[in-house]
Amino acid sequence: MLSPKEYKASTDAELIQHYKVSGALDILGELYNRYMSLTYGVCLKYLKDREESRDAVMQIFEKLVNSLKEHDVAHFKSWLYVTARNHCLMQLRARKGKNFEEISPFLMEDSPAVHLEDEPDLEANLSQLEKCIGTLAAEQKQCVELFYLQQKCYKDIGDLTGYDANKVKSYIQNGKRNLKLCMEQHG
Repeated sequence: MLSPKEYKASTDAELIQHYKVSGALDILGELYNRYMSLTYGVCLKYLKDREESRDAVMQIFEKLVNSLKEHDVAHFKSWLYVTARNHCLMQLRARKGKNFEEISPFLMEDSPAVHLEDEPDLEANLSQLEKCIGTLAAEQKQCVELFYLQQKCYKDIGDLTGYDANKVKSYIQNGKRNLKLCMEQHG
């Protein structure tokens, strides 16, 4: 087992080798400290949003826990750059598809009468969504409301609630899944 001083003196390749053998997360912590700024810069370049980029950095380093065990990484810095870029591109693709689905019905029809007909359905859906949010577990409800309604990032939610980033992410994902199930049951 290496000491923190030895971590700092080790090369990236040595740290990765030690991590593969020991699985010690503090080794990833050292790599995180070395390359957090680089990863954030890549994410900011592609995502063009500070909070989203911070969240992406956390997600990328969470993926490293498994990725470094599965891949033979010769040049960590280059590999991390490509990993971060690919992660951001996937987020942009997902966002592009989502935005298209949300906006495209309105591009098809611009008659005010068509939109007025849809209004009762929208009102009913919003009413049902409020009811479903009320059925969530307290932690899920709190995290979902902060994330989606107040547009807070994982870190801010963690600061406000005292939950760690993994708990926040889990509560949001589970809350989102439970909302979907509730809406499908009562929709």
